[in-house]
Parts: sequence; structure tokens; C-alpha cells
Amino acid sequence: MRLRLTPREDSFYDMFADSANNLVTGARLLVELISDGADRPAIAEKMRACEHACDECTHAIMRRLNETFITPFEREDIYRLAATLDDVMDEMEEAADLVVLYKIEEFPKGIVHMVEVLERSAELTAEAMPRLRSMKELNEYWIEINRLENQGDQVYRKLLAHLFSGEYDPLTVMKMKQVIDRLEEAADAFEHVANTVETIAVKES
Repeated sequence: MRLRLTPREDSFYDMFADSANNLVTGARLLVELISDGADRPAIAEKMRACEHACDECTHAIMRRLNETFITPFEREDIYRLAATLDDVMDEMEEAADLVVLYKIEEFPKGIVHMVEVLERSAELTAEAMPRLRSMKELNEYWIEINRLENQGDQVYRKLLAHLFSGEYDPLTVMKMKQVIDRLEEAADAFEHVANTVETIAVKES
């Protein structure tokens, strides 16, 4: 651990936690979104509000970064972590928006498993952010996120195979594929967050 002779700004930890908590809210909104009988326009509106809240967290981190001389870890890593957390929210919000814009009412059954991957990834990410203060007990986090991302890839491929099976008309396939692609990108973005955390932990050890 590097010796620090000057007090550092530790409020970044709380802001990262706030950002990650928004991801938990977003993932749970996705669970509601694909449920039978859901009020999808209302849920998508809540998702947009959640995305705006995540943007505010990101902007707050960037402002604090510009105002702070001594940071808890390297500046570029603070920037990268804030940006990757924001990327996850952007992908989830876009998926919800597309569902409403395309008026999708029914989903392939496998989409539940993809959303479950995102919900669990969000929960693990929110649990990990406070541990950045001590840089302890983080390795299980990025290992599990990597496993979940691999699981998400498998679900994604099965969903595509189902979409292209001939059960759906071509227009439905095009609409659904865009939504599924965004969910898969969200799973990838969670892995990018975990990779960034791993990089920070290695540098700080």
C-alpha cells in the first residue's frame, strides 16, 4: 500500500455506491417490464428517471474529480469506473425504451434468464462498491461477475437461436433482437465494471 502524506477525498466511495444502487433499481425495473400484465410505459418512465439519476451521479463524480487534488486511487481509474457504471444504466434504459417504442407485448421465455443475470450482477456490483474503501474481499466479486457474463452469453445465443427458429415473423425478430442485444451489452458492461475494479485493486495492493 502506498504511503499517503496528504488527506485524500473519500466521498468518491459514496458516489460510486449511489451509482451502483441505481443499477439495482434499473435491473429490478427490467424484471417488472417483462412480467405479464406490466404497465410498460410507466415502467419505462421510471427507468428514464433512474437513468437521469445515474447521469447525475456520474456528473457529480466528474465534478469532484476536477476539484480534488488527492484522490483515493488513480484519476483515470475513477473516471473509467464512473463511465462504465453509467454505461450499464444506458444499455438497460435503452432496452426498456425499445420495448415501449416497438410495443412489444410478449417475450421469448429465455429473456427471463437474461434479466436475472443483470439483476444479480447489479446486486453484486452494489455490494462491491463499499469494499473499495478497504480493497478487501473483492476478488470473489469480479470472478462471479465474469461467470455471470459467460452465463449471459449462453442465454443470449439460445435466445437468438429461438428468435431465428421460424416461430416469429421477420419484423418481430428485428424488434426483439434489438432489445436482446441491449440486454447482452448491459451484461458485458457489468463485466467492464468488474474488470475496472480488479485493475484498481491490483494497483492499490
